[in-house]
Amino acid sequence: MKIVKVSVRELVEFVLKKGDLKPAAIGAARTQDGIKAHQLVQRQSGTDYLPEVTLSYLYVPKEKQIIRGVEEDICLEVKGRADGILKRESGACVDEIKTTAMDLTLIDESISDMHWAQAQCYAFMYAAQEGLETIDVQLTYYQLDTAEIRKFNRSFAFEQLSEFFINLGEKYLLWACRLQDWYNQRDSSIQELQFPFSAYRKGQRELAVGVYQTIKSGQTLFAQAPTGIGKTMGTLFPAIKAMGEGLTVQIFYLTAKTITRTVAEKALTDLQVRGLKIKRLTLTAKKKVCFQPESSCLPEECPFAKGYYDRLRGAAEDIFAEESWTRQVLEDYARKHSICPFEFSLEMATWADVVIGDYNYVFDPRVYLKRFFLDGGDYTFLVDEAHNLVERAREMFSAEIRKENWLELKRLTKVDDPKLSKSLARVNMAIIKEKKACLADNSKGESVEKELPSDLIKVLRHFVKAVETFLKYKDQTYDWQEQLLDLYFQALTFLRTAESFDSHYVTCLQSQADLRIKLFCLDPSVRLREALERGRASILFSATLSPMDYFMNVLGGEETSFKLRLSSPFPAENLHVVIHKSISTKYRQRASSYEQIAETIAAVTVPKEGNYLVFFPSYEYLQEVCFRFQAQNPLVKVIQQRLGMQEEEREEFLASFSEHPHETLIGFALMGGIFGEGIDLMGDRLSGAIVVGVGLPQVGFEREIIRDYYEKVSHEGFEFSYIYPGINKVLQAVGRVIRTEKDRGIVVLIDERFAQPKYKRLLPSAWRNIRYVTDIRAVQQSIENFWSPMVPENNNENSYN
Repeated sequence: MKIVKVSVRELVEFVLKKGDLKPAAIGAARTQDGIKAHQLVQRQSGTDYLPEVTLSYLYVPKEKQIIRGVEEDICLEVKGRADGILKRESGACVDEIKTTAMDLTLIDESISDMHWAQAQCYAFMYAAQEGLETIDVQLTYYQLDTAEIRKFNRSFAFEQLSEFFINLGEKYLLWACRLQDWYNQRDSSIQELQFPFSAYRKGQRELAVGVYQTIKSGQTLFAQAPTGIGKTMGTLFPAIKAMGEGLTVQIFYLTAKTITRTVAEKALTDLQVRGLKIKRLTLTAKKKVCFQPESSCLPEECPFAKGYYDRLRGAAEDIFAEESWTRQVLEDYARKHSICPFEFSLEMATWADVVIGDYNYVFDPRVYLKRFFLDGGDYTFLVDEAHNLVERAREMFSAEIRKENWLELKRLTKVDDPKLSKSLARVNMAIIKEKKACLADNSKGESVEKELPSDLIKVLRHFVKAVETFLKYKDQTYDWQEQLLDLYFQALTFLRTAESFDSHYVTCLQSQADLRIKLFCLDPSVRLREALERGRASILFSATLSPMDYFMNVLGGEETSFKLRLSSPFPAENLHVVIHKSISTKYRQRASSYEQIAETIAAVTVPKEGNYLVFFPSYEYLQEVCFRFQAQNPLVKVIQQRLGMQEEEREEFLASFSEHPHETLIGFALMGGIFGEGIDLMGDRLSGAIVVGVGLPQVGFEREIIRDYYEKVSHEGFEFSYIYPGINKVLQAVGRVIRTEKDRGIVVLIDERFAQPKYKRLLPSAWRNIRYVTDIRAVQQSIENFWSPMVPENNNENSYN
């Protein structure tokens, strides 16, 4: 017998949900407040109240189902968790608790058929389990701001509930048969699937085995896999094999950049060409796919939101014939059925085998896919370029409020909606109060608090409630409405972040021209660990996951987490590393280094005509050196990275690095920027890279707070805040040079600190015989020797001192 599993929520929504699409956050209960409210109601309900009761029911249709001309026994396993079961003398009662910000006087018994439907499903499953002929159902509404409770009760005969439940099951059954048919095809193709290449690359098989074993054991793996191993296929292939064996139900391939998403899509295409049957979906940011960016997401303004759920089911059934749900495919079907393409992609993620998307769909509390991760599941997370997740996580788990716009919107709403205007005025006054306190405490207008700004939190809650009331009962559209929604979502994010505020957070206040109040996540490890635990297994991998202990610390690793360090598959002799240790690039000494660095760049590029990249720690530094280099070398072709380059400009920049160059090209770029990682200039498209400085982040208010925090918890404040993030940018820049086993190239690191023990130990062991030199002549000589293989080179690292 084939069993298709479905949750109560999914069953009810698929069959019954109708109406308009509304912005998800509007009217949504505050997460932690909602949990606390559930717990409070459950505690107050007496000793006869059983909270959080897990229920399941196996629905077996009377007749076999026909799948591809073959009769099969298909059944539905429906599972869910009732908020509570109350055992009264008169009989049992299933309680469904809902939290709301609405005034309870506005709620009546018919407010939501969906709420009653879910409760009836739980009641049916419990009655069937206990052999009850009748059972009561109770909807309990808890008002988050007033703590008021309102209850509605109905009594059902088991026959009524059985008829209702079976009707839902029958309507879902056709879809379930289609899903089972797909699972049969998918699993069969996975079993027959062979590795798509004639042989594994060096280290790739070890990576694949590590990934498979991690999924099998339900663990977390941190893998440093250098360029050339084939990380994408080395992680996707074993994960798909594990899916075919039932070890994971869904794979999430998570990235920080569009280019790495494209690589994952190509890997899956290669497998599909070789016979793999897989439903894959690529999630694209809402602003990129929106059909009406000039309109708000409210159904009154957007026709793709109006009646969205009335058309969703037909669209889902239609697109299911496709296997690759790319951005273009999703947009085509969304237009065909007149529904929001972004929300459609989120819905289809429910039935995709592999979901490719940004980190935030799993980790960001503002946008993560709650339809999957509220209760967790047997998911596998493949986190590509995981070194990027550190700063991204701090950003995702932080939130800020700025003073700008609140006063302006207060004025705009004063006539149209006085109550809303009054709420905005309260927020503005609370921000002014925080600003005065900040300036009183610190002449620089900067302060750090270990507590939440409680007065601001209070007025923001009132503001959110006021906006939700306005949106529910407004009878016309106003010019300032979009600005109101922006502030509403800003406030909502701030409040939700406040729910998680603990010892890993501080409140930062900065008052210059404006005031910025930020709930700053210093240490994202706990929040990341919580997110990873929503799945079965997680693989975090990167070419530069070093030092490993640092990344495991900040990315939520545990003592039981697996570690894997793989060596480069490329011949070590193909990369020639020279360190110029007599130039200081420290901030105070940069001005005196401009001429020396310009001369060093010339010395590096003279021995071989080719394409080179030079990476700098700041744009000002880049411009100063570039100006002097061009003055000294007017015949050499130079291109510069500009701030805020558009996609076309980036592509034009990279296209300049042509194959078989007939003249030398030098590209000046930012370390850690758009050309510092994730680009492939193979063969002679790149002959070498010059890295200026050790990549330390700029000293600043927030960076110093991070330093102080880690100094207290690990006595490695400077390392965690500056050295480790900096060396990662250096290693990423160096990684642009050797991209295939046939590539040869040079790397020159310029900074005296690279010769210090604390930096030396962070350089890869694969960099054999690093040449430490002290003058430009020695740099040029060493590189000439590399490009002239007939000239033997002294391997003494100090040979040019």
